[in-house]
Amino acid sequence: MGADPVDRLDPVVLHHIVNTLGWPDLRPLQRDAIGPLMDGEDAILLAPTAGGKTEAACFPLLSTMRAGGWDGLSVLYLCPLKALLNNLASRVDAYANWLGFRAGLWHGDTKQSQRRRMRTDPPQILLTTPESLESMLLGTTTDHEVFLGGVRAVVVDEVHAFAGDDRGWHLLAVLERLERLTGHRIQRVGLSATVGNPQDLLTWLQGASAAERPGRVVAPGVDLPGGAGAPPAGEVELDYVGSVTNAAKVIAALHRGEKRLVFCDSRRQVEELGAALRARDVQVFLSHASLSVEERTRSEQAFAEARDCVIVSTSTLELGIDVGDLDRVIQIDAPDTVASFLQRIGRTGRRQGSARNCLFLATDKEALLHAAGLLLLWSRGWVEPVDPPPEPRHLVAQQLLALVLQKHRVGDRLWPQEWNGLVPFDRSAAPILRNMVEQGFLDSDEGMLFIGPEAERRFGKRHFIELTASFTAPPQFTVLSGRKEIGSADTSVLTEEREGPRLLLLGGRSWRVTHIDWSRRRAFVEPADGGGVAKWTSGAVSGLSFALTRAMREVMLGTDPPVPLTSRARTALSELREGQAPSTVHPGGTLITREGDGVRWWTWAGYRANATLTATLSSVTDPVQRPTDFSVRLREDVTTAMWAKAREGMRSDGPLVLPDVDPRAVRGLKFAAVLPERLAFATVAARLADFDGARRVLKEPVRLQALHT
Repeated sequence: MGADPVDRLDPVVLHHIVNTLGWPDLRPLQRDAIGPLMDGEDAILLAPTAGGKTEAACFPLLSTMRAGGWDGLSVLYLCPLKALLNNLASRVDAYANWLGFRAGLWHGDTKQSQRRRMRTDPPQILLTTPESLESMLLGTTTDHEVFLGGVRAVVVDEVHAFAGDDRGWHLLAVLERLERLTGHRIQRVGLSATVGNPQDLLTWLQGASAAERPGRVVAPGVDLPGGAGAPPAGEVELDYVGSVTNAAKVIAALHRGEKRLVFCDSRRQVEELGAALRARDVQVFLSHASLSVEERTRSEQAFAEARDCVIVSTSTLELGIDVGDLDRVIQIDAPDTVASFLQRIGRTGRRQGSARNCLFLATDKEALLHAAGLLLLWSRGWVEPVDPPPEPRHLVAQQLLALVLQKHRVGDRLWPQEWNGLVPFDRSAAPILRNMVEQGFLDSDEGMLFIGPEAERRFGKRHFIELTASFTAPPQFTVLSGRKEIGSADTSVLTEEREGPRLLLLGGRSWRVTHIDWSRRRAFVEPADGGGVAKWTSGAVSGLSFALTRAMREVMLGTDPPVPLTSRARTALSELREGQAPSTVHPGGTLITREGDGVRWWTWAGYRANATLTATLSSVTDPVQRPTDFSVRLREDVTTAMWAKAREGMRSDGPLVLPDVDPRAVRGLKFAAVLPERLAFATVAARLADFDGARRVLKEPVRLQALHT
């Protein structure tokens, strides 16, 4: 037998694991992570929610810090959410204290006095966000070469949450700049829930020099190949309730005396359900991004300390924020991914003798179909791969501005070195740089680049704070009751025509608007008896994946997910199949049917594949449409001959066409104004496309039921 890897841990760490934590042994992930992390390898540590990933990273790194005599700030612990950082800070600090080290917390809510103390006397571990890290690089009050120059390792918690959107590109670019600053390779450790492509995620995290860096995926007990694992465990039930009001009735009646976490997939639904539960005298707390930090914190703390209660949340509580020992998870409708569901069901079953559980309550038949398709994929052990958004040209522009701001001036030929050749932050970005100089975002003089007047005008407020956020949030009004901040409201709720007093629903309570300060974007309110309206707009393009939509097609064709379905759910699925299946789905391929004066091509391919098909087959598709997850609208006058000609052009794997782009979607892309217009539109179009899904549809048989000859 080989040596026990646990013996490599520092003896003091081992002592505290046994005597302070009272653990008889480490979990498999924690044991398997010791060797690679103490050998300096990059790693992805893969485990379900509450799988001990934080300890799997901390114990080996603390031991290495002690053995290697690492001095000053040595380890960064990056999280996607400030709330998650707040939740972890005391735990990581306690582990650090075992060896005489300290952990500090630095994000947007950290007081200036605390930051000054850390600059003077740095902690050995710093918990922060990538945005705050970049602010340190840009700020004039932090000597970043002294403060960050000794960093040896970075832990990225919930790394899958970064990799799947633009914050991931921002994270990678900032890490490359940090390595340039330190002058040495920084060990990268990602902590992730189950994903379909962990090896790809590791390669992505390793960045520019991935081929030269040692690294491995540590995932004991997880079946990795092909994105599918072993059949999952958990007590899952699917019910159909027909409305949010009925969902509130069910939640109020079931599981009294237990702590229930209810997930919704919109802030509006959280508010409506919270108000309905409160009207039934249920002790209820709310959490979503438009509630103030204080309001969310009060809710989460109160929920953690209570017993017979419900907390209703969007995905803000999906990640590893601790809200105490849960009895039940309830899902209203369904999340868009199996990965999200795994995070949510993983919040339960942590107590010995309890099982992971989730009750789905569908509020309409399409949501029921969505939930059934999701559970069908879950039952097969399938999980989505995490894919970074393509063509992040707007982030390239942001990073060029940030780099010049950090260094004050940069050589107009040397700038690609600052990202160590990381694509696309390399010489391929030259057209973006030229446009930035032409438009005045950068100045060029004697071979050097400087911040230009247009960048000062657009981003210069509050020391360029807007430059560190990689996304654009829709403008909102701060809602105040007296001096107490309740949260924020969408502009449309305050401007749309409505009879009677203007009433808002926020924090699960109704409020009457008494005054609006338009210049400072503030709305002042007082409590009201009811009738409040909750509404938020989102700049994101919604849409389901090809895999999930195809699973929903299987359900329509008669396959039930292997979980208990209530009699209501079975009846509703039967009605859906009898009423819609004949005109929307066929086991022999895709289907074209006529509905009224319109013609529909039922592809069941997901929004992005359907948008790609709409653009590619433009001679027969209706140009004035927004494709759905399930179908594409064809021209009313399309004939069999026209259809055959359009399809013939694609039979030899001809080129597919990027989807058309709404200019409003481009405006929602932060830093799009810094790009040439054609590149901004191309960036959005690439993110709307699904070429693989579209090609699969084009290779399938089509049953024509509605075309004229």
